[in-house]
Amino acid sequence: MVIVKEIEFYSLCEHHILPFWGKCHVGYLPRNQIIGLSKIPRIVDMFSRRLQVQERLTREIAEALETALDPRGVAVVMEGQHLCMMARGVEKQAPRMTTNVMRGAFREDSSTRAEFLRCVQIS
Repeated sequence: MVIVKEIEFYSLCEHHILPFWGKCHVGYLPRNQIIGLSKIPRIVDMFSRRLQVQERLTREIAEALETALDPRGVAVVMEGQHLCMMARGVEKQAPRMTTNVMRGAFREDSSTRAEFLRCVQIS
């Protein structure tokens, strides 16, 4: 299992044109190909540097890795803070939104998924 965790991301909410930011954790189980570790944060940046919603951002990162590497599994977890929630509407400062996409072995095998979540400290 290859994991790159705590990748900072910054994006703009396409609904409110307000920023959201946080940490992204990415894991994959190589089949035949591997990717340079610096490429994973670049993939996160590539998709986050546009008008976006966190749910789609999480899915697009997983799909990009799946397409490029054909791994046995891909897992992406994103934890974000949204200015649209902090500055308008309910005006709450502490909430974080967590989204995840589990593909392949991460979806099918609960022990593989649990190992990934334990490594990135998500309960």
